[in-house]
Amino acid sequence: MFASFQQNVIPEIPLDNWTDRFVDYVQDIEVVEEFFDLIKDGIGGFVGALEAALTAPPQLLMVAVFSAIALFVAGWRVGLFSVVGFLLIISLGLWDATMLSLALVLAATVASLLVGVPIGVLAAKSKAMEAAVRPTLDIMQTMPAFVYLVPMVVFLGLGGTPALVATVIFAAPPAVRLTMLGIQQVPKNTVEAAHAFGATPWQTLRKVELPQALPTIMAGVNQVIMLALSMVVIAALVGAGGLGEAVVRGLSQLDVGRAFVGGVGIVIIAIYLDRVTRPLGGLIQRKPGKKGGMLSKVLPGGKKSSDVDPDTAGTTGAGAKETVGAGTR
Repeated sequence: MFASFQQNVIPEIPLDNWTDRFVDYVQDIEVVEEFFDLIKDGIGGFVGALEAALTAPPQLLMVAVFSAIALFVAGWRVGLFSVVGFLLIISLGLWDATMLSLALVLAATVASLLVGVPIGVLAAKSKAMEAAVRPTLDIMQTMPAFVYLVPMVVFLGLGGTPALVATVIFAAPPAVRLTMLGIQQVPKNTVEAAHAFGATPWQTLRKVELPQALPTIMAGVNQVIMLALSMVVIAALVGAGGLGEAVVRGLSQLDVGRAFVGGVGIVIIAIYLDRVTRPLGGLIQRKPGKKGGMLSKVLPGGKKSSDVDPDTAGTTGAGAKETVGAGTR
C-alpha cells in the first residue's frame, strides 16, 4: 500500500527517454551535423599535426629537447629524470603511443586555456558572471568523465576527437577557477593606482592584473595538464589510442604486464609535465627586463604601486593623466 501511495504521489520522470529524444532530434538537424563534422576535421587535423611534429624528429633528438626544457625550467634533477624516463619509454617500445598521448594532452590543454582563461577574467570582473559560472563549474567537476564521452561519441564518432572534447570539458574548470581567483586577489590599491595615472581597463588588466595573477594562473595550467593526462585511459576506451590503449588492452585481456608497461609510461609523462609546468609562473615573472615592477609601463617614471599613496592617487591622477596619457596608450 505504501509503495502504491508513493508511486501516485511521486511520479516517475522519464529523463532518459527525454534525453534520447533530444539527441535524436539534434542529430537530424543538418546544420548541427555539418558543425560537428567541421569540429571533427579541425580537431583531428590539429592533433595529427602535433603528433607528426613530435614523432617526425629522431627519438634521441626529442629526448634531448625534452631534457633541455626540464633542465632550464626545473633544474638538473628533473633534467636527469627526463633523460632516464624518456630513454626508458623508448626501451619499452612506447614512444609513438607516448607522443600521441602527449599530443592529445597538449591540444586539450591549449583548448582548455583558450576557453577557461577569458571566462575566468570575465567572472572576476562581473558578479553576475561569477554567480553563473561557479555552479556550472561545480557540475562539470562532479560529473563523471564517462558521462561526457557518451554524447561526444554519438555526435563525433569514435577516435581522438570525442576524447579531446570530453577532456576539455573535464579539464577546463581549474583554468577558470584559478584565473578568477588570481585576478580577484590582486591588491585593490595597485589597480586604483593604475587607474589614477590614466591606464585604461585593458592596460590595467594586461600590465597589472594578469602579471600579478600569473602564479595562480600557472597553478591552474598545471592542474589542467594533470586532469587532461588523467583522461588518457578513459580516452582510449573510445579509440583515442596512446598510452591508455595499452592499459585498456591489458585490462580486457587480463594481461598484467601490458597494463603495467602502459602505466609506467603514463607515470613518467605525468611526473615530467608536473615538474616542468609547476615553476613556470615564477620563471616568467623573473624574466630579465622586468625592472621597475608590474606598473613600470603604466605609472610615470617607472614608479611602483608601493610608491603611490592610494589616498592621494585620486587627486593627483587627474593632473597626471594628460602627462602620461601618451605613454599608456
